[in-house]
Amino acid sequence: QDEETRKDYDYMLDHPEEYYRHYYHYYSRRLAPKVDVRIVILVTVCAISVFQFFSWWSSYNEAINYLATVPKYRIQATEIARQQGLLNKTKEKGKNRRSKEEIREEEEEIIKDIIKNKIDIKGGYQKPKIYDILLFQILLFPFYLCKYIAWSCWWIYCFRIKGQEYGEEEKLYIIRRYMKMSQSQFDSLEDHQKETFLERQLWVRENYEVYKREQEEELKKKMAMDPRWKRYRRWMKNEGPGRLTFIDD
Repeated sequence: QDEETRKDYDYMLDHPEEYYRHYYHYYSRRLAPKVDVRIVILVTVCAISVFQFFSWWSSYNEAINYLATVPKYRIQATEIARQQGLLNKTKEKGKNRRSKEEIREEEEEIIKDIIKNKIDIKGGYQKPKIYDILLFQILLFPFYLCKYIAWSCWWIYCFRIKGQEYGEEEKLYIIRRYMKMSQSQFDSLEDHQKETFLERQLWVRENYEVYKREQEEELKKKMAMDPRWKRYRRWMKNEGPGRLTFIDD
């Protein structure tokens, strides 16, 4: 450090006209961060990963709380709790007797636990997995890359070279790619929707294009019949940006 400072000082004496350049180098060296950049990156990645994990847990718990209010799932969970004798335990008498509020809270937790165990929530509100956070995704990237390359080679060999027919999983994969949906988005679709995709053979590009046009036409009809959309179009026609004027004094 001292050697570099001395060199800069000697250079300034030899080139006094470059004062501002010397000034910049001096303070840039003095104010340069002393922390290893790798440590900063690691801490940042860990912080993002922790935030991700707790954010996903919050979304998952919100989904559970919502499902506990849906009659369809609440009735099923309550029936399972009764069959397992879990609700009877909350109504103990004698010394262990509790208030109605405590019993209600405990029954609510039992119902939520059953919903967690019995219902497979997919999509953006599914149960968080530690391997999905950023830190593990970075650490496992080489493994995922090798896995993807191996899968791509298998796909090319089976379906392009050997000409094998697609299985149900492969058909759904092609349909998902055509729809430009992530795996979690596609998993959140109802089973009957996926069955419709298969019945219509949407893994064939021509069939998918027909289906896509049908969906676009149906969406246009719904928007045309929607009173809110009608009001918006009327506003755009009569009072929207195209009708902007100035009032003369």
